[in-house]
Amino acid sequence: MSMSRLRPFGPEIWLADGGQAQVAGFRYPTRMAVIGLTGGGLLVWSPVALDYDLAAELAALGEVAVLVAPNSLHDLHLAQWRSAFPTVRLYAAPGLAAKRADLRIDVELGDTPPGDWPADLDYVLMAGNAITTEAVFFHRPSRTVLFTDLLQQFPPGWFTGWRALVARLDLMTQPQPAVPRKFRVAFTDRRAARASLAHILDWPSDKVVMAHGTPVERDGRAFIAGAFGWLTR
Repeated sequence: MSMSRLRPFGPEIWLADGGQAQVAGFRYPTRMAVIGLTGGGLLVWSPVALDYDLAAELAALGEVAVLVAPNSLHDLHLAQWRSAFPTVRLYAAPGLAAKRADLRIDVELGDTPPGDWPADLDYVLMAGNAITTEAVFFHRPSRTVLFTDLLQQFPPGWFTGWRALVARLDLMTQPQPAVPRKFRVAFTDRRAARASLAHILDWPSDKVVMAHGTPVERDGRAFIAGAFGWLTR
């Protein structure tokens, strides 16, 4: 019997790890979240590669209704999911439409959630970054904040050779998940970024999920405040 791909992370939220993605010669582990919406259907955040087992587990949970591309860098598998679920609505962070003209994007995430957005979720665009504008999400029932690339952590020994040196200098292999140095430098509008961070710190968060790193399971708000302390100093 195969192991379940989806693992519960709280009320109406499941996590699933995917395969590795190759970006600029670096291997990245991947993770997605699945959220059961109050109004029915499933929301899939930062979808990983879809395979038969994962599709079967999703079908047992409900109908995939919403895909979320939380930044312009996480687009590898969107076309595959669109093909598998033709009625799905794709919500995408700013910047993806210009990068992927081949993808039909139903809603581009703006400064305020769309009118049809489910009440169990909030998000804020992490403004002021030259690499990408990431939509950071908050799932109210599980009190979980979802980061995509702004927080990362790779286990010891994940990278070798020159890549290990680059990863260490980029703060990707810290004891706790951290904001990579390249993203810190890319915050060219720190005032805007601090306003976005204040919104995130207003959420009563307990847990933190990231696409590339170990989930934080308690004291989430204190963890986020510490991880972004360099931005507020």
